[in-house]
Amino acid sequence: MYIPQDPAMLVSFINMKLRDQYTSLDDLCYDLDLDREALTERLAAAGYTFDETHCRFY
Repeated sequence: MYIPQDPAMLVSFINMKLRDQYTSLDDLCYDLDLDREALTERLAAAGYTFDETHCRFY
């Protein structure tokens, strides 16, 4: 599956998927064949952190 390359678009895409289709980041990464650590590091480099409590990036 294509995922956006721009960090702002990517975080929006991931948060939308987490809100609408998945109950956890692990489920999303498994289903979309994404490396959770690489995704988290990529978004962290853009200033986003994952909040486990709310299951979204801020």
